[in-house]
Amino acid sequence: MARGDLTDDEWSLIEPHLPLGERGLIPDLRHQFNAVMWRFRTASPWRDLLVEYGPWSTTYDRFRAWARAGVFQDLMAAMIAEAATRGRSI
Repeated sequence: MARGDLTDDEWSLIEPHLPLGERGLIPDLRHQFNAVMWRFRTASPWRDLLVEYGPWSTTYDRFRAWARAGVFQDLMAAMIAEAATRGRSI
């Protein structure tokens, strides 16, 4: 796990809100989500994605699919609702 990657507790909150692949569960879903987070955390170009995250184009394609499907908006709404139930703010 790289610095800044999701902890198990964080992942347990996020995973249920990510869509399955066309053929079922995506085996490296957490890895790809961490790669997307790394890219935005560092403001790096997609092509500079760290080698340990795999091909940049795979991560970019997954990001684009999630963005088009509204996954990030839904995830943010779910995290805000979860924080509210815990009496916290984001």
